[in-house]
Amino acid sequence: MKKIILITGASSGMGKEAAKSLIQKGHTVYTAARRIDQMQDLKNMGGYPIRMDIIKEEDIQNVVDTIIRREGRIDVLWNNAGFGLYGSVEDVPLEEARKQMEVNVFGMAAMTQKVIPYMRKARSGTIINTSSMGGKMYFPMGAWYHASKHAVEGLSDCLRLELKSFNIKVVVLEPGFIATEFGSVLLDNFSKISKGSAYGNMMDKIAKGTADAAKGNGSSKPDVIAEAIVKIVNSNNPKTRYKVGKYSVMMPWLRVYLGDRLFDKIVMSQM
Repeated sequence: MKKIILITGASSGMGKEAAKSLIQKGHTVYTAARRIDQMQDLKNMGGYPIRMDIIKEEDIQNVVDTIIRREGRIDVLWNNAGFGLYGSVEDVPLEEARKQMEVNVFGMAAMTQKVIPYMRKARSGTIINTSSMGGKMYFPMGAWYHASKHAVEGLSDCLRLELKSFNIKVVVLEPGFIATEFGSVLLDNFSKISKGSAYGNMMDKIAKGTADAAKGNGSSKPDVIAEAIVKIVNSNNPKTRYKVGKYSVMMPWLRVYLGDRLFDKIVMSQM
């Protein structure tokens, strides 16, 4: 069945690869992101890119209004927009930390609030929220990113129960290490705050590990996410969570079953 799909954060990486797969399978796919110039290839394939800043409510409203005006419904919303802010709690300016939460949590919530009434009226729909294996565990220097993804997990669980009686499914996507722009954003942020930081040695080791993972076999390709999204979209009864990509199963498992102190030792042994 052909579905009307809205994907945020689709100008690169996981969002773009999944959008390509969904368009090829005959779905009507609207992609929303700030960098609309990077979605021209999706338009050429038959997609519908719309410029949107996830922290601007007027942009969100325009996207939803445009789709409803053209299509009359939204069957699937994939809240994929987000980024990773890394640095110590001491070093990261709170202004930047607030932006992390604004994009990863409140932007997602704002988009969801705009779409729910139409799904509720139709008594049908699927909402996919991109979390991370980082929503279940943690690494040093990632406090604000992990806080945002832990929040996505909790928000999604509550939302799933609230929307159950309206036949709206809520799915949490928990990627592991995926070869996207995430690593380059992390390294860029480190370069801004590393000079003179008391945590410089730890930051250098994390930066090296990130760079090595990007070069070698440390990450899965974005197409594994695309396969999972296609599976969710095509399912009448999707699972509540999909762990996809390298380490997405192992790392949260270690976190749960080893306990805090042993997991801490394992993580810090790499520092």
